[in-house]
Amino acid sequence: MTTTENTTRTHTIDAADKRLGKIATEAATVLMGKDQATFAKHVIEDVIVKIENASKMDIPEKKKSEIYQSYSGYPGGRRTETLEHLGKRLGYAEVLRRTIEGMLPNNKHKKRLMKQLTVSE
Repeated sequence: MTTTENTTRTHTIDAADKRLGKIATEAATVLMGKDQATFAKHVIEDVIVKIENASKMDIPEKKKSEIYQSYSGYPGGRRTETLEHLGKRLGYAEVLRRTIEGMLPNNKHKKRLMKQLTVSE
C-alpha cells in the first residue's frame, strides 16, 4: 500500500491597508506559480490563495471612479459601473476577483486558477 502526500500549499494574503493592485499582483503571481523556481507556463501550480479582509483594503478616491464594463454582444448591450458602485453592490471581494482575473492569462487554465482563489470580506 502506498501513501499519498498532500502537496497543496496555502498562501494567505491580508488585504487590510494594502492597495488593490498590490494585492491582485501578488495573488496572480502565486496562482500562476511564478514565485516558485519550478515555474512552467503549461503546469498549474497546486496552491490555494486565500485573501482576507477584502473590505478593509485601501482604495484611493481617484481609483473609486474607475469603470468596470461588460458587453453582452447585442447592440446597446454595454454595461458600465464604477468600482465604488460594484463594491457596494457585490462586495469588494468581487472587485478583487475581477482584478485578479484580468491579470491572469487568457487561456484554458484561467477558470481552473480562479477556482483556487478564495476571497473573504
